[in-house]
Amino acid sequence: MPNIAVLGAGIIGVSTALNIQNLIPSAQVKIISEKFGQETTSWGAGGLFRPTAKFIQGVPEEKIRRWARAGWDFYSSLAVSDKAKESGMQIVSGFILSQTKVENPLYKDSVYSFHEISRKAVTELGFGHYKYVYQVTTVIAIVRDYLPYLFKRFEENGGQTEQRRIDDLNELVGQYDLVVNCTGIGSRSLFGDTSIFPVRGQLLRVKAPWIKNFIYTEDDAYLIPNGELLVVGGCRQHNNYNLNIEASDSKAILERCYKICPELKGAVIDHEWTGLRPTRVPIRIEKEILQLKKGRLVVVHNYGHGANGISMSWGTSMDAAELVKDALLSSKL
Repeated sequence: MPNIAVLGAGIIGVSTALNIQNLIPSAQVKIISEKFGQETTSWGAGGLFRPTAKFIQGVPEEKIRRWARAGWDFYSSLAVSDKAKESGMQIVSGFILSQTKVENPLYKDSVYSFHEISRKAVTELGFGHYKYVYQVTTVIAIVRDYLPYLFKRFEENGGQTEQRRIDDLNELVGQYDLVVNCTGIGSRSLFGDTSIFPVRGQLLRVKAPWIKNFIYTEDDAYLIPNGELLVVGGCRQHNNYNLNIEASDSKAILERCYKICPELKGAVIDHEWTGLRPTRVPIRIEKEILQLKKGRLVVVHNYGHGANGISMSWGTSMDAAELVKDALLSSKL
């Protein structure tokens, strides 16, 4: 029975742990993390399935499309099942606004529908200052439901959790047959990866039940229905580690969103959130063998998804689980 530790309890970590259990049922898997639940970056994500190649650099397109398809198959199957409410999967339609033509996007062959709308409709919707507007029907993951759902499945499979901070990898040598690293930005200090960096995001969740469709632009302005609330965002600030809510950012976000959605005015703010998207070029999914003071440590990495964390999480976790299986098999040869 292989003993495996997964470091990190966000969407990537829990998805990877669950896929390891699916692939290696005999494995004993433990998630170790300093932060769980609403303390993780994943908790605040908008959760719209709309993987974007622009934000996934350094990875072959064929691989990205495979990840996207795997994620879509998983999410959409939940969204139309009796687990929809429990898993936080919601079917949602909306509009993508762009000044450049969106050709063959990653999600085109996955989502329920994707098509350009007429100029008449664009004008009537108030989107006339954008050259191209597309109507898309996709799914969103309401993370406050989805993350607990994944944890429930993980624990039902015999998975364990431990809340603690790992500062020295030597602590894990001899304790586990293999360690999976899903620490995101934590990989910078724990594994010495200077390629990982934060892209700070800030958003608001507001009460606006009259807004049913999402609106997404290339101008850091988006609205995403999220259960009973509406996500209003956002910003992309590279290498900014500030986790404080900045009033100036909130004001700028609302001003941008009022322009694309005047009906947002009158919405009541429920809460604001900020988080650091762990970003790396490319996303790191690979095996590494470390020679440490206390001995050898086999590590499989899965991190650096940036703004595509939710969309890519299930597909990349399936690949990471395959690497875990291969590493365990090779160690027995």
